[in-house]
Amino acid sequence: MHSDDDINFHTRKWIRPEDLNANGTLFGGSLLRWIDEEAAIYAMIQLGNERVVTKYMSEINFVSSAEQGDIVEMGLRATKFGRTSLTMRAEVRNLFTRRRILTVDSIVFVNLSEDGVPTPHGQTHITYERDRIPERLRPAAHEPHSR
Repeated sequence: MHSDDDINFHTRKWIRPEDLNANGTLFGGSLLRWIDEEAAIYAMIQLGNERVVTKYMSEINFVSSAEQGDIVEMGLRATKFGRTSLTMRAEVRNLFTRRRILTVDSIVFVNLSEDGVPTPHGQTHITYERDRIPERLRPAAHEPHSR
């Protein structure tokens, strides 16, 4: 198993009644939707392109659950830069107890051209900044922005 110190936990979700299954615990489908969305955003930032699609998700390991009122946090880490793809791993844990809820060892996103064709992205390493966001999506120089 991987250690927490090499994964960044940025997104948090508050478990609400609509996120629960018939057992009164977090519905796995909600959690997977959140992970896929978060992974897509992560891929966009890492590859510098908003045109990315989920290609593959490995076995999903539900370790524990969450209940209404819990706050969970999602973490992602790039593990491999392919020619047209990015592979990452994901982990979800309880914000307060740090108890692991779910792990996904491999999520693959593919970089697409404007025509929807897999295209090389040219990236080889993780960025921790937003420097890869396409120029057309960045705020104009005169607009205030926060860090």
